[in-house]
Amino acid sequence: MIPAPFGLLAELTHRCPLACPYCSNPLALEPRADELDTGAWADVFRQAARLGALQVHLSGGEPGARRDLRDITAAAHAAGLYTNLITSGIGMDVGRLRGLKDVGLDHVQLSVQDTQAESADRIAGYAGAHARKLALAGAITEAGLALTVNAVIHRANIERLAEMVALAASLGADRVEIAHAQYYGWALRNRDALMPTRAQVQAAMTTLDRLRAEYEGQLVIDAVIPDYYARRPKPCMGGWARRSLNVTPSGRVLPCHAAETIPALEFWSVRDHSLAEIWLHSPAFNAFRGEDWMREPCRSCTHRHEDFGGCRCQALALAGHATEADPACALSPHHAAMAEMAERASESGVSDYVYRGR
Repeated sequence: MIPAPFGLLAELTHRCPLACPYCSNPLALEPRADELDTGAWADVFRQAARLGALQVHLSGGEPGARRDLRDITAAAHAAGLYTNLITSGIGMDVGRLRGLKDVGLDHVQLSVQDTQAESADRIAGYAGAHARKLALAGAITEAGLALTVNAVIHRANIERLAEMVALAASLGADRVEIAHAQYYGWALRNRDALMPTRAQVQAAMTTLDRLRAEYEGQLVIDAVIPDYYARRPKPCMGGWARRSLNVTPSGRVLPCHAAETIPALEFWSVRDHSLAEIWLHSPAFNAFRGEDWMREPCRSCTHRHEDFGGCRCQALALAGHATEADPACALSPHHAAMAEMAERASESGVSDYVYRGR
């Protein structure tokens, strides 16, 4: 029996005013004319709720680029879903935010690139972005909405990790996500410019332990360590097609947000199939379920029920095939090469980013 998903990521649009160099969405952008309309999204939400989804993450790109965001949010709320807006903060203002709250928005996840405005704006590729984000954060908490600050960590800001957490606390956030850049999608293109050194990562882990104790009871601190310096792979998305699904702007349904980087997979669309059909029967969702696809060392590993083999997209990118063990695992024959790759990238001296869409 395949369990129902508990979460839906609705990627409303690929359009985003920021040009962050670590976006993990697929590299190819979709035409605006191909995006699902308001009614189609409302139907997706109703279907997701019937499947057992409990929450929807309204994302992109930048969901604020959709003029019908209020109607989309209202439809998600009407379907009985907990609604979370994942935003860069650009294109949102106080009035629009309050309008979303009025129709049922529950939570906002706001991305922050750094604590220093000049560095933050450079990373975002948008002058004045940092100031606008801080202003919006104040409006979010004033409106009574729950706030999570998402801080993507890489070489340019990792040494200000404590300051990032302090900033999140000062903004009234309930939670901060310390999300080290994951190197697939656009971040893979910028790996040499983004990769921190091993010493930086070790120092950051020590800092995180201290910060969790310091902010206990005040701020929840979640952290995703960089895979390239790990010894155990993370259970990517809680396991392939086990707990969530993504719907792209044009309606293709994915087991994870980067799944389209695996070219051999066939993705079904909500234009042609119901969500239930896609969840149960689509080739992409069944490609890496269970254990039949696993090769050694995953097939006989005692951790296979905990990490599910790790990340399939990373296995393809670094080991050459999506059925290989995630190279983040110390048991993978590609693990040593991954570590060497991280060391080379961190010492490359590259500091200029290749921005998406530029």
